[in-house]
Amino acid sequence: MADRAAVFARIAELIAPFNKKGIALAEGTSFANDLELDSLTVMDLVAAIEDEWDIVLPLNMLPELETVGQLADAVHRMTGK
Repeated sequence: MADRAAVFARIAELIAPFNKKGIALAEGTSFANDLELDSLTVMDLVAAIEDEWDIVLPLNMLPELETVGQLADAVHRMTGK
């Protein structure tokens, strides 16, 4: 079972290829403002996360996930770990 910190760390690894500016990732790092990810890049990242944990992130949930920490919380909840 992965704990919340492990989920965050793995998400950070999955974000790395999309982090063109080399921003240091923290709980409050914003996908739109800090990382400047466009919607297509976000969908690629979502696909990688879904594959990693074998989950489906509902599209209606995505607008609520503005920071790396919020995403880690959602994945942690959905995996039940």
